Amino acid sequence: MKRFFKHTYLTFRFFIAAMVFVALFIVAYVYPGLLGIVTILFFVATGLVLVDLVLLYKQKGISATRLLPEKLSNGDDNPINLTLTNSYNFTTDLILIDELPFQYQKRDFEIDTQLKQHEEKKITYTLRPLERGEYYFGNLNIYVNSPIGLVTRRFQFAKDAMVPNYPSFLQLRKYMLLAFSNKLFEYGLKKIRRIGHTMEFEQIKDYVTGDDIRNINWKATAKRNQLMVNQFQDERSQPIYSVIDKGRAMKMPFEGLSLLDYAINAALVISNVALKKQDKAGMFTFSRKIKNKVVAERRPSQMNKILETLYNVNTDFSESDFSRLYIDVKRNLTQRSLLLLYTNFETLDALHRQLPYLQAIAKNHLLVVIFFENTELNKLTNIEASNTFDIFQKTIAEKFMYEKKLIVNELQKHGIQSILTAPEHLTINTINKYLEIKARGLI
Repeated sequence: MKRFFKHTYLTFRFFIAAMVFVALFIVAYVYPGLLGIVTILFFVATGLVLVDLVLLYKQKGISATRLLPEKLSNGDDNPINLTLTNSYNFTTDLILIDELPFQYQKRDFEIDTQLKQHEEKKITYTLRPLERGEYYFGNLNIYVNSPIGLVTRRFQFAKDAMVPNYPSFLQLRKYMLLAFSNKLFEYGLKKIRRIGHTMEFEQIKDYVTGDDIRNINWKATAKRNQLMVNQFQDERSQPIYSVIDKGRAMKMPFEGLSLLDYAINAALVISNVALKKQDKAGMFTFSRKIKNKVVAERRPSQMNKILETLYNVNTDFSESDFSRLYIDVKRNLTQRSLLLLYTNFETLDALHRQLPYLQAIAKNHLLVVIFFENTELNKLTNIEASNTFDIFQKTIAEKFMYEKKLIVNELQKHGIQSILTAPEHLTINTINKYLEIKARGLI
């Protein structure tokens, strides 16, 4: 009986009918001749409520399942699949309320639908998680009405399910295909310009129109009596390290994701591309200490190792120690490597404090400093100034944006490559830079 009352609810239609009957009984008090008719209508309505309850409880009713992915991809739209089956002999109106993980803080999520008799329906909705960690789903609640619509019965399914949220693995295949087909420019971004070649010889082949005439092999041409050219390929097995700053500067949020999460997603993708390019991929993080280190290797399990390591990376809200970074790189990275350093500098003074350590690292390794545009400043500069306060805002915003460009020039002046990118374009621009470096044979 307790379970019956716990899962039975009165609808809005029921309360409207109740208020009508209250009004009718008041009128019948004034006009006693109407009391008999109102009483009959009241018992008819009570009978309809009982019929409604019988219709809802005499059969099994509704069954439902929720299919969750094995893991969620951070920052991406993840599909959640629901399957509903109606065992009633009539068409039902449903209100579906899925208890989402607390990270979303969403209390008004519901889906209204209708099921015909003995119909099965599949419903898919998407979730975009913005924090790595464990996501706990609660009950899948389904509220069912019969055609009478005076009473609602609640069904509950799929209680207490947990799904871990990992860095954005859904982007791996997408960006890998783009990187290998050199079609990144189709997304309105920078086109890769392949400059020269590396010195790793691959084969001698017949000359075709468009081949570089500087690569003609004259000895092979003389032997075959036709033009032959040397073909080169990118050097392989080069160490590629993603170095992620997890200090407080990387906690700044853009579009719901922190800069740290953007860097983690990009590091995962670039590691995958590097491994497919036959290079060695590795990573480590730093703030006050060097942590989460994965030595650059080329093995089948490397991507899974990097993914599991990135899953647990969180900012510690401290000031990042670049001197510690330099010492660790000098001690442990003996082979010349490509270091993709994900960090953020808001002012030129902040760069100057760390510049000696960056220069020292760049002496033995190819260092690429990757930092972020403040897209909120872009919005301020595009607003038309209508008063003195707006002018001050625009001027200050333009000053900070100009200072970002000065940081790029300062790094370039000291022979350090850099990427200044909007957070949403980080992955694309990092892949572009990696492919450019490989094409130019800089490492």
